[in-house]
Amino acid sequence: MAGDNLMLVVGSYDDEASASEDYAGLKSAEKDGDYEVVGAVVLSRDADGKVEVKEHGDKSVGHGAAWGAGAGVIVGLFAPPLLAATAVGAGIGAIIGAIKKGHDEKELGVDVEQYLPPGSSAIVAVVDDTWADRVEKALLKADKRISKAIDADDYDKLRKALEKSEDEVSKAVES
Repeated sequence: MAGDNLMLVVGSYDDEASASEDYAGLKSAEKDGDYEVVGAVVLSRDADGKVEVKEHGDKSVGHGAAWGAGAGVIVGLFAPPLLAATAVGAGIGAIIGAIKKGHDEKELGVDVEQYLPPGSSAIVAVVDDTWADRVEKALLKADKRISKAIDADDYDKLRKALEKSEDEVSKAVES
C-alpha cells in the first residue's frame, strides 16, 4: 500500500458509459505515472437497486473468486452494507461490525443513496492522500465527487478478511 494516509474518492454518474470512460482515463493516467491508485471499481446500480461491480483493478490482492477481493474492499469502504450483502463468509460481517463500532464519532464509507442511487454508476477509488486531488479531478464526467479520509488499518482489516474468505471459498470449490 502506498502509505498510511488513505482517501476514498467517489465520482457519481448518471450513466455507466461515462463512468467507464473516466475509469479508463483514470487507469491510463495512473499507467503514465500521474498518480497511484491503491484500488478502484466502477459500480452500477440498476433501477431495482441491485449493485454490480463492472470494472475493477486492485494491486493489493491477487487471485479472485466471484468478483474479487480487491473490488470487495473498495465496495466495503464505500458502503459496508453492500459488502455484507454480497460477500461470503461470516468473518467479513464480524470485521465490518468491529470497524463500524470503532468509528462511532465518524461515519465509515459514503452514503450509497447519495452517490449511487438506482439507475446510476459510480467510480470508487482508494488512493494515498497525496494523490486524492488529482484523482478526483480525473473524474471528468462525474456529476458529483467526494474525497473522504479512511483508516489504513480498516482497509487492511477488510482486505485480510476478504482474502481469508476467498481462500475458504476456493478450498470448498476444490474439495
